[in-house]
Amino acid sequence: MTTPLPVLGLDIAKETYEADLLLNERHIGREFQNKAAGYAKMATWLKQHQVEQVHACMEATGGYGHNLAMFLHEHGHTVSIVNPAVIHHYALSQLARNKTDRLDAQVIARYCVSERPRAWVPPAPEVLRLRQLVNYLETLKEERARQYNRQAAEPPLSEIQHALQEQVALLDHQIEQFQQAIRDHIDHPPDLRQRRDLLQSINGIGAETAAKLVAANLQAFDSARAAAAYVGLSPGIRESGASVRRKTRLCKLGNASLRKAMYWPAITAIRCNPVVMDLADRLAKRNKCNMVCIGAAMHKLICLAYGVLKSGVPFDPDYALKAHSAA
Repeated sequence: MTTPLPVLGLDIAKETYEADLLLNERHIGREFQNKAAGYAKMATWLKQHQVEQVHACMEATGGYGHNLAMFLHEHGHTVSIVNPAVIHHYALSQLARNKTDRLDAQVIARYCVSERPRAWVPPAPEVLRLRQLVNYLETLKEERARQYNRQAAEPPLSEIQHALQEQVALLDHQIEQFQQAIRDHIDHPPDLRQRRDLLQSINGIGAETAAKLVAANLQAFDSARAAAAYVGLSPGIRESGASVRRKTRLCKLGNASLRKAMYWPAITAIRCNPVVMDLADRLAKRNKCNMVCIGAAMHKLICLAYGVLKSGVPFDPDYALKAHSAA
């Protein structure tokens, strides 16, 4: 039986991070700078405590923890990145009454010892670059929408309107640049191009949605159910005893940006994808409302996307019928 690695709980902030080394049931804590020099100091600190390898655990904190996670992974450590909600509820289960960076790192370390979360595997460099391009394009679109709306909301002063028009024009230009950069990047590595083509074989999924799905690296999940859960499209059932019988809704515990991106493709798929159309018709006959049908269509599209990426076979709406006939 393999001896568990010593655990390192990490509470990440923008400028610094708190490290808690749980060694022989003793917490050893120290704060480091969240930059390359701080990572090197942490490595020296671990060696001072005669620790060669650790199981490091941190919360998913956007981009603040990525470089540290990569540093640890490249130096042979096991890294786990968990949903902050998991740590929050674990702390509640431990009746934690106080909250500081050091205490948070200790909670993360204890969670890692208790649950031994799965190891994080960094995406390939080309996928990581695509993810950054896609995320920044989404940021530009959101900013353009804000500035465009301000044009109608601001007083009609010529100076303000002129400034807003210039900002919108600049954002339009940058959006076009990044859309082209995404297309060029996907066209270059054969793997990314193949994944995009597989996804676009699904009726309802266009170029931009395909790029977001490629960046999400869906095929790395163990199942279509896990992929749907990552996007937050799993059904959430709320039943208890005889009194609690709430309507089943999407749990929405997942990647909100990707979930948002699946909305319009789902509406399109309800109109033109035979598999999704059949699903929507069956739900409509059971008197389900439009939003239930759209949610189910989003879930189905994610499952179809996972299927084509995992199998490497383009989408075939008659696959189920062919499989049944062959049997």
